[in-house]
Amino acid sequence: MSGMADRALTSLDHLLNQADLALRAALGRPMAARPSPATGVTDHLADGLDRRQAAAQMRVNHAGEVAAQGLYHGQTLSARSPRTRAAMRRAAREEGDHLAWCRERLDELGAAPSLLSPLWYSGALAIGLVAGLGGDRYSFGFMAETERQVEGHLDDQLSRLPAADDRSRAILEQMKADEMDHARMALDAGGTELPAPVRALMRAAAGVMTRSAHRF
Repeated sequence: MSGMADRALTSLDHLLNQADLALRAALGRPMAARPSPATGVTDHLADGLDRRQAAAQMRVNHAGEVAAQGLYHGQTLSARSPRTRAAMRRAAREEGDHLAWCRERLDELGAAPSLLSPLWYSGALAIGLVAGLGGDRYSFGFMAETERQVEGHLDDQLSRLPAADDRSRAILEQMKADEMDHARMALDAGGTELPAPVRALMRAAAGVMTRSAHRF
């Protein structure tokens, strides 16, 4: 057999693939592999303030999923072992479902994603690259800590959603279950506890993104 599938990928191939992933995550409309958890859930939101509040919260969550794509793409690029690369790709695929679900919900609410999505992606990509360079145990530890913090963020987001927004709630609850699974997987793979200053810096960076994406 012959063709691209049968030859080793060149540096240019990897560069083009990464550019495609970045454009899809930051600017595109990704397709989910799994059905949206909101499928079959009735939207009880009234027009006006509740819809604007729901849109602002889901824009924040969409921005977080853009950043998650950047993190896992970066960690995949700098991972030292095939096992770690495979784990990061799996996490990125599942986070890609979250990204698609959040974008679909934003469309339903008549809202646009954060204008700063390219910044969220590129910043997270750089952080992911650095995390991966620290070695597999550090990279898995970074994944576990990221997902723990995201779990707390989702709890906060669920409390802020309008009470009638059952569709957004269904999406966030499934996202939370997936994040918990990723954290368990990372710890089972040997992820090490990150130093307290690193954890604090991660929380601070997430806070900046949350506040900015809520408005822009």
